[in-house]
Amino acid sequence: MIRICVVYPELLGTYGDAGNALVLYERARRRGLEVATTPLGPGDEVPDADVYLLGGGEDGPQRLACDLLRASSFAERVHDGALVVAVCAGLQILGQCFSVEGDDEYLGLGLVEVSTRRGRQRAVGEMASEVGERRMVGFENHGGVTALGAGVEPFGRMVVGTGNDGVVDGYRTSNIWATYAHGPVLALNPWLADEVLEHVTGTTLAPLATTADRLYAERCSSIG
Repeated sequence: MIRICVVYPELLGTYGDAGNALVLYERARRRGLEVATTPLGPGDEVPDADVYLLGGGEDGPQRLACDLLRASSFAERVHDGALVVAVCAGLQILGQCFSVEGDDEYLGLGLVEVSTRRGRQRAVGEMASEVGERRMVGFENHGGVTALGAGVEPFGRMVVGTGNDGVVDGYRTSNIWATYAHGPVLALNPWLADEVLEHVTGTTLAPLATTADRLYAERCSSIG
């Protein structure tokens, strides 16, 4: 059974990132895999899960989500090896600190040696990055500039758009994958959804031809 937890979709769901769970669910189900999705609401106990999904959110909900996660068993789940896929605000709160309105610095969860400050202008628009030998596409809408600490690897290297700093996007550890790409990112990049599923199952999945795969190829072609 693959267990998927959507973390605070009411707080971290501004750009439809909760749709990442639906993508994982359907791509698993269509391969005959058992899968279940559970939303985590404020005040709920953090459920056991194979993958936790964090999305984007505005400043106030982002701070609240961070406070709630700090007071929960979320960090323990991550230290125990659960996979985390984080987008935008989710990316920022997993780090050491992030800036909110008025440039006030706010303490993050400290799970990764990264920090985010306010940029001079907001990054908005299409984005694409090279992730290994694959291209990841999406769109971004954020005001943060994220700096990676020593030894922290970026998730991808920018081709179009800004990402962390105009050079790289997100970060990746053994079990935390973070990006600024919305879309939802797993809907726009079905290969990445399959990588998530392969990570949590420990198996190589058979190919799955879907409309999403065709649209992904067309999007990559249009970027050039």
